[in-house]
Amino acid sequence: MRKLFTSESVTEGHPDKVCDYISDSILDSYLEKDKNSRVACETVASKGEIIVTGEITSNAEVDIEKIVRNTLKEIGYDNENTDIDYRTCNVHINISKQSSDIAMGVDNSLESKNGISKQTEGAGDQGIMFGFACDETEELMPLPIYLAHKLSKRLTTVRKEGIIDYLRPDGKTQVTVEYKGNVPERIDTVVVSTQHKDNIEMNKLREDIKREVIDKVLPSNLIDDNTKYFINPTGRFVIGGPLGDSGLTGRKIIVDTYGGYSRHGGGAFSGKDSTKVDRSASYMARFIAKNIVANGFAKKCEIQLSYAIGVAKPISIFVDTFGTYTIPEEEIVKKIYKIFDLTPRGIIDYLELDKPIYKSTTNYGHFGKKELAWEKVISIK
Repeated sequence: MRKLFTSESVTEGHPDKVCDYISDSILDSYLEKDKNSRVACETVASKGEIIVTGEITSNAEVDIEKIVRNTLKEIGYDNENTDIDYRTCNVHINISKQSSDIAMGVDNSLESKNGISKQTEGAGDQGIMFGFACDETEELMPLPIYLAHKLSKRLTTVRKEGIIDYLRPDGKTQVTVEYKGNVPERIDTVVVSTQHKDNIEMNKLREDIKREVIDKVLPSNLIDDNTKYFINPTGRFVIGGPLGDSGLTGRKIIVDTYGGYSRHGGGAFSGKDSTKVDRSASYMARFIAKNIVANGFAKKCEIQLSYAIGVAKPISIFVDTFGTYTIPEEEIVKKIYKIFDLTPRGIIDYLELDKPIYKSTTNYGHFGKKELAWEKVISIK
């Protein structure tokens, strides 16, 4: 049986990713000065302005406006006529402190209140989180999202290094992979849409993107004469960034995870400190799923964790190996309970999530990057 599966990625200049990056930059700045900072920071980008809102409780003092402008500059936004200018845009800040009702549950877990456990920190919210891994790539990520991210990252590289000097920051990529059964066999379709400066001849742009981006990234053994390419299929793409479309933190959750290949609990990551299990438990679930596959217990593994606000331990753990297990799934669940501390504090300590690491997660996926703690491989007995 043959089937097609598609995943997309976006560049760091995409309006939603601009907002994610600003929010994570603010989070890192607080954690640099106070590792116990509680941050739930969201950003909105629109024509000529950035709005930062949310709840932050910290002993640190941070210049949020400066962070916003420096982040836009780092991305490459300096033209108010085509996208946004870091020097002239309006920056609005509306930040309050974390709700005392939420803090009460985070600071003092239900187990601690009832004398069941010394674990004092509860989950910062209720919710379900998923982690996934499969053996389609060396990074144990699904191939479509892995390739889409590589295209987006390369699109940014050729812009910033001047290899294609007429590109602007906004861009999107998409890769469709054809599977034979459950094995990826070929790349069926590639889509690249990139913002560019005015008066660029479209045939030149398409030739440059094909040569310097697509051909540099996609494995030639997966390309054939029937692979289709759509490069700026609408033609002109000069107006982009927040001028072309509004942006919002947390609106690219499928891009951030597995490209739709695996389920998603619905919670966004960027701008949230690690007491928010939307983020920390998703990282831990990926870590466990990756190591289930890396240790040979399955070729594909999806893990669900669920939490209740103010409760330290997860309410449930679910494992699905899609019939690829080498040991029973019940045994895998037992190993998880035995080996891993899945309380918020246990996850934070194990993955060192109270450090300012989050800017490195924002773009091109939160998973599959070898330098991140939840991507390391350990031995599971």
